[in-house]
Amino acid sequence: MRSGNEPVTARSPLRLRFWLSLWGLIWAAAGTTAFSLAGRPGWAAACGVVALLAAADLAVVIRHIRQGPHYQPGRDIPPYEPLHDPPPTSREPRGTPGEPPHHPSEG
Repeated sequence: MRSGNEPVTARSPLRLRFWLSLWGLIWAAAGTTAFSLAGRPGWAAACGVVALLAAADLAVVIRHIRQGPHYQPGRDIPPYEPLHDPPPTSREPRGTPGEPPHHPSEG
């Protein structure tokens, strides 16, 4: 929902997420290779899973970048009216109704 106070120079985090995913993919692939050569199949499998997750995230990020920017209203479009919440209801203090609340210092 558009509130009208979005920063004018806001930027998408997709490029940062792209580079972080690529960095993770490179390190996870290197870890998979290194642990496989060292005879550590458990660690190699763990790094392989991380590499698959990084590759999937990279694919999603690339897809979102290729979709391009989505429609954003310009400055000439007024912001939406804020939602009007109902007024808060008063709550009775704990205890029986009509009885003054009990304070721990009163014993």
